[in-house]
Amino acid sequence: DVQLQASGGGLVHTGDSLRLSCRASGFPWDDYAIAWFRQAPGKLHEGVACITTVDGGVVYGNSVKGRFTISSDRAENMVYLEMNSLKPEDAGVYYCAADEDISKTRTTMTSGLYYGMAYWGKGTQVTVSS
Repeated sequence: DVQLQASGGGLVHTGDSLRLSCRASGFPWDDYAIAWFRQAPGKLHEGVACITTVDGGVVYGNSVKGRFTISSDRAENMVYLEMNSLKPEDAGVYYCAADEDISKTRTTMTSGLYYGMAYWGKGTQVTVSS
């Protein structure tokens, strides 16, 4: 079974850093893109970052470029999202997701459009106080 389990959310202040973790298993990593999405109240899912282990490629959403870093530890089945210089607009529920359509996932990150993902985990709440 596919399992995507996000953790690490919390309450931080503007300018703080936070690292989210996602345990991802049950699918062939090299054939999939693993991504972080977030959803603020009343808004659609927003692509934050994705990673593909087949080529080491990473793609970021425009709003987080230069502040967030996605990485993976294949041996531990973990994907991380290091978030720096957090802003109040970064707040929301963060989800870990996976899809074998790597091109679609990458496009989701940069286009601002949401095309859906095959697998989702439960989210973790990030709150940023000003």
